[in-house]
Amino acid sequence: MSNTAEAQILAFVRSRYPQAEIAGDQDIFSLGFVNSLFAMELVMFVEKTFEVTIPNEELRIDNFRTAGSMAELVGRLSEELAA
Repeated sequence: MSNTAEAQILAFVRSRYPQAEIAGDQDIFSLGFVNSLFAMELVMFVEKTFEVTIPNEELRIDNFRTAGSMAELVGRLSEELAA
């Protein structure tokens, strides 16, 4: 699921910034693409799209820096749901 999740997350970010070429391993915070509003949109997108709830302790910037790190978070949360 990780590759699919990463692709969906990248598509979401790219839809907001179509002029930018963003890779799955690029830090979207350091590139300046994320402000506080977009950070909340990312959280809501991940929760709704992948049907997971992100617990407060997982709301760390490192989990949202890249599409890859968000996909890893989705994978961990999905595994917890399946267990």
